[in-house]
Amino acid sequence: MSALAAWYPWIKALHLIAVIAWMAGMFYLPRLYVYHSDVPPGSPQSETFKVMERRLLRAIINPAMGAAWLLGLLLVSIPGVVDWSAGWWHLKMTGFVLMSALHGHLAVARKGFAADRRDHTARYWRIVNEVPTVLMIVIVIMVIVKPF
Repeated sequence: MSALAAWYPWIKALHLIAVIAWMAGMFYLPRLYVYHSDVPPGSPQSETFKVMERRLLRAIINPAMGAAWLLGLLLVSIPGVVDWSAGWWHLKMTGFVLMSALHGHLAVARKGFAADRRDHTARYWRIVNEVPTVLMIVIVIMVIVKPF
């Protein structure tokens, strides 16, 4: 894996691009769910939201998350990039895994909306809409500041 060291700046740049795309979708999809929750099932607005949600998840969020994971794994496989005993690393990865779990929750919710179910209220989605921001703050601080 030390052969990847020469590609480190490119892998890191592509990883960051993938994370930014992923986060853009993670910020927007729960907001769509807020609006979708407030319209009647089967209405023209509901059908429009279904298309928007499906396209956002399949065309942007899913590929971006996959790329972020793949490129992140490549980065940490380069010798010397990560001090595996550092506390910041564990908290960063916890945040990343939680973001992935949230992604899964949003994907399941999209299927519910597609079936005209409203499993959660608009208020619930307003709260969920804040979770990616909190996780992003934790992840960025751990990667940049490395406080412990």
